[in-house]
Amino acid sequence: MSLDEGRPWTVAVMGVSGSGKTSVAVPVADELQADFLEADAFHPPANVAKMASGTPLTDEDRAPWLDILVEEIREAHDRGRPVVLTCSALKRIYRDHLRQADDQMIFIHLTGDPELIMERMRERQHFMPPALLESQVATLEELDDDERHAEVDVVASLPEVIRRVLRTVRTFLPDA
Repeated sequence: MSLDEGRPWTVAVMGVSGSGKTSVAVPVADELQADFLEADAFHPPANVAKMASGTPLTDEDRAPWLDILVEEIREAHDRGRPVVLTCSALKRIYRDHLRQADDQMIFIHLTGDPELIMERMRERQHFMPPALLESQVATLEELDDDERHAEVDVVASLPEVIRRVLRTVRTFLPDA
């Protein structure tokens, strides 16, 4: 299921907090010469404070943030630029919202054992506390067949995960 040629594309590297979205997406964006968008950078301060306090965001909290991401993707595409985006995109409604910017969006779902992800969360500096991992795992809705996607397990080393993601993304892109 390749994309229409001649138009900018979007790859959303998704998964629960701590799955390695940013660590994977930055080198993928560099390799594919795409703009990189870190969704967490677009959260309003109230959302960051809420998550930092250990309170999960509601759908209502996320809607304005998703609107901003849609606009950022559209602006990049208007400049002719492809985009690699990091975004948890845990629910189908969030992914559908994001696809308002690009109906051919590719979702690369970084998966892994929750214990491994929890271990990684404890080792990093981030506003999302490890205590919210359980709520993210519970919120995650599996991707459907009509969503252009692939899963990549993060159990391997980071360089190997990046290689797997690049190989996977290239199966979707006509010129990568």
